[in-house]
Amino acid sequence: MATLEAPVRPRSGLHTGPFTTEPFFDFRNEENARRMRAAIAKVRGQLGREYDLILGGKRVKTADKIKSLNPASPSEVVGIHQKAGKDQVEPAMSAALKAFESWSRTSVEERASLLFHVADLLRQRKMEFMAWLVFEVSKNWGEADADISETLDFCEFYAREALRLANAKTPVQLPGERDSLLYIPLGVGAVIPPWNFPCAIMAGMTLASIVSGNTVILKPSSDSPTIAAKFVELLEECGMPEGVVNFCPGAGASFGDAVVAHPKTRFIAFTGSREVGLHINKAAAEQAPGQIWIKRTILEMGGKDAIVVDADADIAAAVEGVAQSAFGFQGQKCSACSRAIIDERIYDKFLEQLKARVEKIKVGDPAENAPMAAVINEGAMKTILDYIEQGKKDGRLITGGERMKELGEGYFVQPTVIADIPPKSKLEQEEIFGPVLAVIKARGFDHALQIANDTEFGLTGAVYTNSRDKIERAIAEFHVGNLYINRKCTGAMVGAHPFGGFNMSGTDSKSGGPDYLCLFTQAKSVGEKIG
Repeated sequence: MATLEAPVRPRSGLHTGPFTTEPFFDFRNEENARRMRAAIAKVRGQLGREYDLILGGKRVKTADKIKSLNPASPSEVVGIHQKAGKDQVEPAMSAALKAFESWSRTSVEERASLLFHVADLLRQRKMEFMAWLVFEVSKNWGEADADISETLDFCEFYAREALRLANAKTPVQLPGERDSLLYIPLGVGAVIPPWNFPCAIMAGMTLASIVSGNTVILKPSSDSPTIAAKFVELLEECGMPEGVVNFCPGAGASFGDAVVAHPKTRFIAFTGSREVGLHINKAAAEQAPGQIWIKRTILEMGGKDAIVVDADADIAAAVEGVAQSAFGFQGQKCSACSRAIIDERIYDKFLEQLKARVEKIKVGDPAENAPMAAVINEGAMKTILDYIEQGKKDGRLITGGERMKELGEGYFVQPTVIADIPPKSKLEQEEIFGPVLAVIKARGFDHALQIANDTEFGLTGAVYTNSRDKIERAIAEFHVGNLYINRKCTGAMVGAHPFGGFNMSGTDSKSGGPDYLCLFTQAKSVGEKIG
């Protein structure tokens, strides 16, 4: 499989040295492009296969199925999956509880070793996993590379973090005592990831759970179960014991809700919409008969992210940052720039340059590495087009605004910019999750920050300015979990940008940060009298 290898990375001391992020491919290199085409061809030959539920290591079939479709070509079936329902809740929970008895007592070194082994094999098969993302969620090569690279980063980072937590010390040692602090696992967790980072977020929440000693019922999105199945197969190949991760694609309203409400569920790790996140939070707060703990919720629920461009900013740099943040992966990122808030003194000039930049974005087949591809499904496409129609009423269409029917049956929507959107309007307040950018005029920096903060979300944001004073103001006053200065608001890197937001953007879980594993553990303090 030499043709599918990832970038060369030194093997000596790979897992013992300090954490470094995974390098990306340079697809301007023809050899890398050739390897990626080979990976796509290989995966294309595997499309349409059927996958089973995995409960305690056993393969289970159900009468109801989930069909995962290629958004760029919906007649193409990526995978057929069993659909877990209420009948599978108890078998999944029983398998996870049984596995927890031994896995929770497995040494942290052994649990970390599993993650390191996963990283080794995934690195060897990186392009193959990237190709699955191309077909299942319509990611182009670069977006797929970022997704699998982040998955590798989570493997490496969380394994190291688990080892670090295992060596935690109390701040004080009292005379005559041996005082220690142990971070012990919680129990069985429900992991409910989204489709937009279907490998990285799914794997990140799962890996954080299991390296901490927990076991998992994994319910991937019905739009992206195949990449999750492939990752669980990889975990099994690396020696993960039966029942540690139970693979259960299924409906949220039946299987998902039942797992969240189960008295033996100890925690729920969720990434997705605000509405579903609040539903989970409310359900988890209810004490079920036989439940003896307060369920922990780890929630990331989206955003309405803004980039503020000051009058003294480098306009060309700001235009590039806005365009990349708004239209990378079709705007289907919780970190995507959905609002550009521009000082009125440069508003017209900015719009002129932004229009020219956006109209250069080519939309097409992700297998051919088009800069922009299809949105995830037909329902999402219709919702996005409805928002565009509303935006045309509230503002001024600058470019885009249509479905691209000339590209065939796929769910392709033009990158769309709508200017003169008033604050507090529907397009300015609601998360669209598609390639639609609202541009808002601000009277000055104070007004821009006021607009940026006037939303129920608080995930990411960026400010373009050459003023040190305004940078400091933004750091103090721009109320988001991830703030970027003079760069785009997407592309958080594990270790450098711990990720999680404020307000209705979630519980500020800070994935990829030094305190993330604390959310999947409970601290036990031990004071032992000696002498």
